[in-house]
Amino acid sequence: MKKTISLLGAACVLAFAASPAALAADPSALGKTLTAMGAEVAANAAGTIPAFTGGLTKPVAGYVAGGHYPDPYATDKPLFTIDASNAEKYKASLTPGQMALLKKYPTWKMNVYPTQRSATFPKGNLDETIANATRAKLTAGGNGVTGTTGGVPFPIPKDGLEAIWNATLRYRGDTYAMNWSQAAVTREGAYTPVRFEYEYDFVYGNLEKPAKDREPNKHAHFLQTVTAPARLAGQILLIHETVDQVKEPRSAWTYNPGQRRVRLAPNVAYDNPGTAADGLRTNDDFNMFNGATDRYNWKLVGKQELYVPYNSYKISGNQLKLGDVLKPGHINPEHARYELHRVWVVEATLKEGTSHIYKKRVFYIDEDSWMIMVADKYDARNELWRVSEQHSINFYDAPMQYGTIEVHHDLQSGRYLAMGLRNEEPKVYEKIKRSAADFTPAGLRGAGTR
Repeated sequence: MKKTISLLGAACVLAFAASPAALAADPSALGKTLTAMGAEVAANAAGTIPAFTGGLTKPVAGYVAGGHYPDPYATDKPLFTIDASNAEKYKASLTPGQMALLKKYPTWKMNVYPTQRSATFPKGNLDETIANATRAKLTAGGNGVTGTTGGVPFPIPKDGLEAIWNATLRYRGDTYAMNWSQAAVTREGAYTPVRFEYEYDFVYGNLEKPAKDREPNKHAHFLQTVTAPARLAGQILLIHETVDQVKEPRSAWTYNPGQRRVRLAPNVAYDNPGTAADGLRTNDDFNMFNGATDRYNWKLVGKQELYVPYNSYKISGNQLKLGDVLKPGHINPEHARYELHRVWVVEATLKEGTSHIYKKRVFYIDEDSWMIMVADKYDARNELWRVSEQHSINFYDAPMQYGTIEVHHDLQSGRYLAMGLRNEEPKVYEKIKRSAADFTPAGLRGAGTR
């Protein structure tokens, strides 16, 4: 079944493969005609999206634990390139935001490669996901999930809220450290990298902890330390994220090295400015979307075949320097890889009586991984304002599909923010041992004075 929907403020019309009702399936289809994640196993009719055969499950030759990931598809060649001259030909598989980028920047293009359905996850996560199809439920009001302590909660989503909670609670590892930089790039291409050290301790779905030992209602502990430039170095942010945010909202604390004090940080949420982002993203833009869902009405529009950044090993790898990646207007398209994938389309419209700088957001979520690949964001005048893309690779030692370079474009200012820049980092993903006691305000104070 095919239908079209006109997106507010957009010049193009998107073609959808099916409505949510047409895609409804019995949970017994999971692991058969549907993957454990709820994706369609079969190839598309044109054969341009292949059947799912299990994804990448083993490290590629040359991989060293903790280091950069060699590209398993390095020999692939582009099938074609989309730019301003031929964008109309492909607009059914582009978002309004992608079309706007092609129109605004003559130097922007999308090199399209053969589709590789590489996303995969540990067996324990897949087993929990299948079980969730008959046990997970939204809380009253939809701002949380109950009935599960791990796995994608709604592999067969019935509405937009279930779909966005899938994106929020997808598997992103257990307990680990990683370092990366972000850069707010001017129109002329100037930037000062801001370097971060991160520690993540995912409680929900942590496969190193039996379900009975996972802390009730805790999604994750998150520790962020700024290490450069010198004027920002030493700032620390600690977040406790919950699953049922009606029962218990997010808690956050900051450490300021100048004051040597730990303070509660209730503003680390919603549309307050992100850390050192020069106003180019909101707190809930991080990882394309995070946090409470209560300020929006969520609609599951359907599925679409879309050109999205995928298997972005080259642009995320250590063969490039930051200067090779960051260019005026946008990241260097020569090193980016796009593929055709089926995505869930979720539209979020601001609830009456609430506030947010984005009146509407449209999320395009990969069916194989539940990662948000692209987000189009509209201002109070219903005009397209910002466009975000998340490049990703398979961390095949985990295994899991994981975001690398996350780019937030501001169409009005002509600037962009690039996050997750690991090109010049010696380590990418390092498993560590931590306990809940390591992620407390008292521990934050100790970390700041070491």
